Amino acid sequence: MIKQASAAILVCAFCFSAALLAQAPPMPKPAPELKKLDYFVGTWKLEGDMKASPMGPGGKFTGAEHNQWMEGGFFLVGHSDFNGAGMGTGKGLAIMGFDSDRKMYTYQEYSSLGEADASLGSVDGDTWTWSNEQKMGGQIMKGRFSIKQLSATSYAFKFEMAPPGGDMVTVMEGKATKQ
Repeated sequence: MIKQASAAILVCAFCFSAALLAQAPPMPKPAPELKKLDYFVGTWKLEGDMKASPMGPGGKFTGAEHNQWMEGGFFLVGHSDFNGAGMGTGKGLAIMGFDSDRKMYTYQEYSSLGEADASLGSVDGDTWTWSNEQKMGGQIMKGRFSIKQLSATSYAFKFEMAPPGGDMVTVMEGKATKQ
């Protein structure tokens, strides 16, 4: 009798588990828009010029970044090293994705200099544009980072800033080459 009851409980538990699994929502899939970020996968060498600005003195800078897909394919993760133009030497971590609700690309970056950046972006043909706002010197500054794909292995980039009510001014520009 106890064996029959145990067997019945086991059969009921199995059926209940199978029913729950059958009703589980399907696993999410990466948005098709994420495929456009494939362009940035790999190792890139960067070089450019910083203009004197609220971000620091002007001068040449160099950098390298390595981008790869996080398991699951929802986020592109980048690790970077940079040097020069009053910034000194540092490292960065960036995460790119796509917000399906907003229909915008997302970009989060953190550096060893204590900087954190969150931007939203879009792509139009071969041009990417990322925008953000950040507090500098007690003011909210607008930022715009643009990338123009020149070929499968190179792109030009530019970072512009504007104070409240002001016009965008270029504070950094350069070129990246895929290694």
